Amino acid sequence: MKVTPARFNLFMFFKLPSAWWSGVRLHEITNEKCVVSVRHRWINQNPFKSMFWAVQGMAAEMTTGAFLTREINLSGQNISMLVANNTAKFTKKATGKIRFVCTQGIEVKELINKAISTGDGQTLWIDSKGYNEDNVMVSQFSFEWSVKLRKK
Repeated sequence: MKVTPARFNLFMFFKLPSAWWSGVRLHEITNEKCVVSVRHRWINQNPFKSMFWAVQGMAAEMTTGAFLTREINLSGQNISMLVANNTAKFTKKATGKIRFVCTQGIEVKELINKAISTGDGQTLWIDSKGYNEDNVMVSQFSFEWSVKLRKK
């Protein structure tokens, strides 16, 4: 299956409903960049009138996981993927529309190719940064992804 924003968002509706109902949407995925956005709304707010940190985390993880999903699908191989670790930094109150951007698509492709060629598990830290409508960074997430070729 080709990973497109429409197909990925439909997948999210059925398999990740909490992200979909929170407003997380994939907008763009290329070989190098993935963009996901989420708008601050009543359903994803915290008591401080800004976006709940976990909603930002879902959107940020989506930018990294979409890259992995895309490359695994393109490889045609049976590869498992798992978040092994993550860190986050919050720099500004998240209100309005927040756009998360990951630009490590080439590194993800190399990771999948290495997992296939060696047959060993591989890990990679992948970063996603969230920006508000004024293009000011509001948060930064890093996810350590582990991938492994499944035995036949």
